[in-house]
Amino acid sequence: MRNNRNIRNKLLRLPLLFLVLLLSCRGQGAVDDWPQWRGADRSGSWSNGPSIDTLTENMIRLQWEVPIGPGYSGPTVADGRVYVMDYVKGSEQVHCFSAENGERQWSYRYPVTYNVGYPTGPRASVQVFGGKAYSFGTMGHLHCFDAATGRIIWQVNALEQYQSRLPTWGLASNPIMVDDKLIVQLGGVPGACLVAFDKDSGAELWRALEDEASYSAPILITQSGKEVLVCWTGESISGLDPVHGEVCWSLPFQPGNMVMNIADPVYDPPYIFLSGFFDGSYLVELDQENLSARLIYHRQGASEQQTDALHCCISTPVIRDGYVYGIDSYGETRCLELLTGDRIWEDLTLVPPGRWANVHLVSQGDKVWAFNELGELLLGKFSPTGFSDLGRVRLISPVRISPNPRNGVCWAHPAFVGNRVFVRSDEKLVCIQINNP
Repeated sequence: MRNNRNIRNKLLRLPLLFLVLLLSCRGQGAVDDWPQWRGADRSGSWSNGPSIDTLTENMIRLQWEVPIGPGYSGPTVADGRVYVMDYVKGSEQVHCFSAENGERQWSYRYPVTYNVGYPTGPRASVQVFGGKAYSFGTMGHLHCFDAATGRIIWQVNALEQYQSRLPTWGLASNPIMVDDKLIVQLGGVPGACLVAFDKDSGAELWRALEDEASYSAPILITQSGKEVLVCWTGESISGLDPVHGEVCWSLPFQPGNMVMNIADPVYDPPYIFLSGFFDGSYLVELDQENLSARLIYHRQGASEQQTDALHCCISTPVIRDGYVYGIDSYGETRCLELLTGDRIWEDLTLVPPGRWANVHLVSQGDKVWAFNELGELLLGKFSPTGFSDLGRVRLISPVRISPNPRNGVCWAHPAFVGNRVFVRSDEKLVCIQINNP
């Protein structure tokens, strides 16, 4: 009888446990939110998107739009709110809008003088975690806000406090949250390329690497049963212990032209694939028994155009079934064999060719959603035989704001939540609903 009573009591407690777990998850944004760069797990995946096999104009509905200023900061969505940054009249701004109707919840503005190329606006996305919103500006202004009210909780000026060495186009690497630490690639000295801050107080917890900063965002992986923070800086690809910042392994990366590694590292165990605009493709193999790494290949042509490799500019490639699919230096979609780096095919379907032409790739099962710099959303499939186009629609139009190329481009990464897409140009933020046919 006692065992039966214990089992009954445990069963009665299950709903309460479920409620507690649900409430604890709410602090990080709902599981189907897009609370940070490239989604909830930073993998560029739309797990809860509409289940469709074709994309047509009659499936698209504008839910709302609001005016904003220029910038490359992609929107993020958490707990019913949308966050985005822009740059207006010598000031960076952080905005929060209702995800339901676009009503402004709060905005914060601070003066900043840009001393970088493409001075059009902030690069990094606002990250939302545990009821707080974290922004990282082009000139190194790091802020922690109350996500609901916009009240400043703490702030750091990386140029003043860490003497950050600015890359050509400013600080753009999206910070990453690991447990109680916000880890930021800010290129500081001494030994402060990566700095971990306490997420609640802003206190420095550790610093690592003497490297200059790149634009690529760190990723968190599991290697040899341990969490490893993989960071592609301006001088190395390194694996760090995220708890203390100790270097687990490091491989030198010396750019032949200039630092222009923007795409994130892509992990397909036991391999990490890297692609840079000038320096081409790298494949790194991680030891799964020990914390070590070795370079398998570096494929690079005479230039970013005269090459058989993949020279990504802004977009992070995807890996599927032993093949890499990515957007090359002049907008070509290319497929490589992962283990050799050999080119399998090239295609010009996703975006018209042009220097730095960009498409953001987001996976959904065996399909891929592609948002190109023209403001078009495409649905399709990648395979070793080519790209299958399943339809495209225009979500937003680019705006001509100097010095953007091609009469304006949409380079910011959208947010994908449920059946909605949140996308911005240099003049507005829009919410688009995709309806099943």
